[in-house]
Amino acid sequence: MTPILYTLGVVTFVVAILVSIGLHEFGHLLPAKKFGCKVPQWFIGFGPTVWSKQIGDTEYGVKAIPLGGYVKIVGMLPPGAEDLVEETTYDEDGEPVHRIRRSNTGMFTQLISDARAAEWEYVKQHDTDRLFYRLPWWKKAIVMAGGPMVNLAIAFGLFVLLFATYGNPRDEVVEPTVAAIPSCVIPVEETGRACTADDPVSPAAEAGIQPGDEILSFNGTPFRDWDSFQQLIRDNADGDAVIEVRRGDQTLTLETNTTVTLRQTSVEDQTMTEVGFLGVQPETHLATGGPIYTLDQMGTMTAETVKALAQLPVKVYEVGRAIVGLQERDPESPVSIVGGGRFAGEAAASDAFPLTEKLVTLLFLIASFNFFIGMFNFVPLLPLDGGHIAGALYEGLKRGVARLRGRPDPGHVDVAKLLPIAYVVGLAMLVMGVVLIVADIVVPLRLS
Repeated sequence: MTPILYTLGVVTFVVAILVSIGLHEFGHLLPAKKFGCKVPQWFIGFGPTVWSKQIGDTEYGVKAIPLGGYVKIVGMLPPGAEDLVEETTYDEDGEPVHRIRRSNTGMFTQLISDARAAEWEYVKQHDTDRLFYRLPWWKKAIVMAGGPMVNLAIAFGLFVLLFATYGNPRDEVVEPTVAAIPSCVIPVEETGRACTADDPVSPAAEAGIQPGDEILSFNGTPFRDWDSFQQLIRDNADGDAVIEVRRGDQTLTLETNTTVTLRQTSVEDQTMTEVGFLGVQPETHLATGGPIYTLDQMGTMTAETVKALAQLPVKVYEVGRAIVGLQERDPESPVSIVGGGRFAGEAAASDAFPLTEKLVTLLFLIASFNFFIGMFNFVPLLPLDGGHIAGALYEGLKRGVARLRGRPDPGHVDVAKLLPIAYVVGLAMLVMGVVLIVADIVVPLRLS
């Protein structure tokens, strides 16, 4: 493994992800400015400012900790009175006296008040018409959806490029054409060794099947797909086998007997089972396709990602157990940007990967991370973009229902009231992020 190539792979991946984050924030900034909002800051990273430049009323810059980015849109939180309470006392004559006072109790009430105060530090007198919360609900949704949609667009563009040229590594097409015939039957526990005189001849070789033959049927059952064909063989045990093949312009009927040998039950279940064995290996290639194929594949990825997000807390908990040595780390467990960088570095430096596959692996990693970032940000919880989108949609629904029922406009939805949830979700995200980063250093996953 070449250190220079490894470093180049890591740096390329990290820079690509940071660029993606910056474009994500532009996805918020551009429609916000288009709709007249004040946007004072656009930054990649957090912490101390490394570099910045003022352009118009927006400061663009880079901060020292490259673990995200943000764009500041003024007026995200409307002014509110959630900490005002009604109080009833009685005068000397016993008459009730009602008054409103500001509550100074409750940690979350104070946090909401502080958040509002911090938000309104950016508001100047001439900015009252440039506040985010004053936008129509559909404009709010567009601004907040702009960021994750950029990530999904990046993922789509990279996936289209990969699937249309190299093929989809997740979608292997198995052809009915025979690629190779093992000359003998080797026990599964000795796989990899050469045939000897003591090994029985494989049934396929005995039948005279040759590479290039196209399988038409097995024992009279037409060939539908390789999985079905394989299952017919496994179920045949050591019975008669009549295989119809096409060889050039000829259709041949070849006869033999399948033999019984130990093989794993399935790809998912590695339990060894005695099954029928013929001995043919099919031709395979990666599926290719254009935009429609890519959208279909991204639809499948969406379902898988939703399922993965639902399991994320449990998966991160298991990763935490792996850190302290209580269990092995699951190869399918989530990784942080550190783990992604490690994968990119290993692919770039590996002698086993030709240049084309190194580029494909890097692009696939970048596309996959962008896809996950986009989908994750659509989760309808604050502080994620999806939480603001949900608030905007709820506001539109409330106002629409009020209009249909002839009632007064209920006004803006106050997302500040959901800040306690945002703080809890934000803390959980921070903890999970730290756990994954530590795991990618202490118990890292390897590309191969």
